[in-house]
Amino acid sequence: MPDEIRPGLWRWSAAHPEWHATNEDGTPIDWPREVGCVLYASGSSAVFIDPLAPADDSGAFWHWADERCRGREVSVLETIAYHRRSREEVIARYSALTSAPETVQPHPLAGFDETVYWIAEHRALVPGDALISSPDGELRMCPQSWLDEPSSGSGPTHADLRVALAPLCDLGVELVLVSHGAPALRDGGAALARALQPTA
Repeated sequence: MPDEIRPGLWRWSAAHPEWHATNEDGTPIDWPREVGCVLYASGSSAVFIDPLAPADDSGAFWHWADERCRGREVSVLETIAYHRRSREEVIARYSALTSAPETVQPHPLAGFDETVYWIAEHRALVPGDALISSPDGELRMCPQSWLDEPSSGSGPTHADLRVALAPLCDLGVELVLVSHGAPALRDGGAALARALQPTA
């Protein structure tokens, strides 16, 4: 079941149904099967970010979600188009909106088709693919291959992404709830600063 990492802020992971161990060319997939999702409930609003309902849980997840959404206006946000996941199912179940309430601030990344969400109450960033966690738990930018356009094999660079992410350092971040890998649950600002350092 989802972990309540702060009062009213939950994160859980679920196995992505489209995940495969290898690409079509036989190379290993460069993202883990388990992907992270967020629910933030405060006052009269409940906000899902990139939700994916776990498969085969006998309805336990939906019972849990119903309890937290009851009596609240529900919104469903996606950070990036690739993270559509259970979006339509959540919208249908709760007659949900697709715009952010005042409690969640969108930060579109200039030059990228991604929005990072800021939950000020918990000083939490929720990115899509731009920021991930390495196998050793360190926050870092996504692989360059994720930025390349499939048709051309080229696209924005890490330098471009660094510029787009830099304004987030001024927010006073404590948590970074990444979709891929383990979240940063303390010292998020320092972890973000390290992730944006140019490599030698």
